[in-house]
Amino acid sequence: MASRKRHQRSTRIDMGTYTLTKKGVSRYDWADPYSLAVALTWPEFLCASLGIYLAVNALFALAYMAAPGAVASARPGFSDHFFFSLETLATVGYGEMYPRTFYGHCVAALEITTGVAFTAIITGLIFVRFSRPRAKFVFAEHPVITTHNGVSTLMLRVGNGRAKTLGLAAARISVLVGEISQEGTMFRRTHELKLARSSLPVFPLTWTLMHHIDEHSPLHDMAASAFNAADVRIFVSFEARDPDLATMVHDLKTYAPADVLFGMRYVDIIINDAAGNPTADLTKVSDVEADPQAG
Repeated sequence: MASRKRHQRSTRIDMGTYTLTKKGVSRYDWADPYSLAVALTWPEFLCASLGIYLAVNALFALAYMAAPGAVASARPGFSDHFFFSLETLATVGYGEMYPRTFYGHCVAALEITTGVAFTAIITGLIFVRFSRPRAKFVFAEHPVITTHNGVSTLMLRVGNGRAKTLGLAAARISVLVGEISQEGTMFRRTHELKLARSSLPVFPLTWTLMHHIDEHSPLHDMAASAFNAADVRIFVSFEARDPDLATMVHDLKTYAPADVLFGMRYVDIIINDAAGNPTADLTKVSDVEADPQAG
């Protein structure tokens, strides 16, 4: 019965334009609390921490109430025992209420130990969440298929959203294509696209990833209608080394068939001042214009 219930669970993975659903996998894996706590959003994490904190205090308040008279000066009922639990868990102790019996001292000692452990765990999780490196790559909203050096080329522009130059940038582009086998069965195949250049030693401003659509490309002879018919999904994996954090930062971007623009090209967003210093306007990283050689 437990096995059947586990397999009935499902989780949704939001990948921008592509949403994946897995059955038999739960989003909230209580057997791996560390990964669960790190993967939560900040509102979810704060609400969960507050909920656990209040629940622990409520349980200890009930434990004190189980033996009337265990807490000195506490009035009958839940409220005084709950506030005494708050003070004990935080190791504050104002002195007005205190354990009076042996049972009360035992529960208080257990709660103090729990409070120290809870504080250490929450502090560690907050540090991990704050210290986790985050990528600040600016992806163009639309990949384009345009003509470059006389060859049809898939292009995708990426901007460096950090104030400093990144290093050791690397990119990979894959496409998920729906295909029909010789037996007439529909299946999806992943193809990695060969890039004109897949890495850069330094990444100061922008980088336009390019894949030449030749006879060896899985996108060869695909028009816009064919993209939609094959439900072509583009996955871009991008990473670079952040010198400030002394670590690699990663990001993943997905595009649906309707996101790909045919016969368009990116507008040049880098200008040079009088001294020859380049300036990139990342607010225009997605700007496109008609390709005069298209059609």
